[in-house]
Amino acid sequence: MKAYVISEAGGPEVLKLQDLPSLEPRENEVSIRVRAFGLNRTEIFRRSGMFGPITAPVVPGIEAVGEVIRDPAGVFRPGQRVATAMGGMQFDRHGSYAEEVVVLRSNVIDLDDTTLSWEELAALPEAYLTIWGALDKSLSIQPGQSLLIRGATSSVGTAALTYAKARGLSVIATTRSPDKVERLRQLGADEVLIDQGSLAPQIRQAFPAGIDAALEVVGQRTLRDTLMALRPFGGVSVIGHLDGPPVLEQFHLVQDLPAATQLSFFPSTLLGTPAMPLAESPLLWIAHQIETGNMPSIRSRTFAFDEVAEAHRLMESNRALGKLVVSL
Repeated sequence: MKAYVISEAGGPEVLKLQDLPSLEPRENEVSIRVRAFGLNRTEIFRRSGMFGPITAPVVPGIEAVGEVIRDPAGVFRPGQRVATAMGGMQFDRHGSYAEEVVVLRSNVIDLDDTTLSWEELAALPEAYLTIWGALDKSLSIQPGQSLLIRGATSSVGTAALTYAKARGLSVIATTRSPDKVERLRQLGADEVLIDQGSLAPQIRQAFPAGIDAALEVVGQRTLRDTLMALRPFGGVSVIGHLDGPPVLEQFHLVQDLPAATQLSFFPSTLLGTPAMPLAESPLLWIAHQIETGNMPSIRSRTFAFDEVAEAHRLMESNRALGKLVVSL
């Protein structure tokens, strides 16, 4: 099979397409013929060495959609349409930038009951499963609530926006780019704010008692301001660090954390673990919502398999609004 291999840290040019032997799945694994996969910043971090030195060849990629080749336990049948995300891909095992991938069975989701195209399905797993964890599991969102999405133009931010609207929430989306305002409105945002660092006073003009929940994608630079927009017993879930390392210096529990508010961090490494079995995920429901037009697609561009380096360059430029995917 052909796969992208990283042998040393560096720029997009270190992604080398090579021939690798196909792997046989073990008893707790499933082999999948990859039809498409989404791109994520964590793959840039892996490629560039931000997660540590690359001491052995790495196949990057943390998500994919495709057809089952073999499941030794017979839980999934050959040819079944499935999605996979996380489960140690690109760290403990080869990732999804390949024609085939072997993954943990616990990290496979049945998608047979949808006719959505491969490239549209590829935009779903990592982004929407992360949003499921942050909004449903960490923040326990409910219809009618207000939600602030800080960093809404990222792929996971657009997923949060479309999912929250489908769940009946009122959404305030932020962006630093005025030229992206209209796109966020098209995706369903009730309000779009230009983020220059301090938004809490403006948000409290519209919501004097504070907002119910917030999703923090930007990171430590905006977190204190995001917290100040919350109502008592409201919560913020941190899922991103677009502005740098997720380190808060001299965080004051009384001054920086408003009364009775909740601060949590949701890592997608929980996906597929006993704490978050993927059989409970809403991924198939989301596919149906997009299929029927009840939710808009967040896919912004599809690349061919030989264009992965170009796709990485676009992702690093921050010019993409939504999810980039690769189709095989």
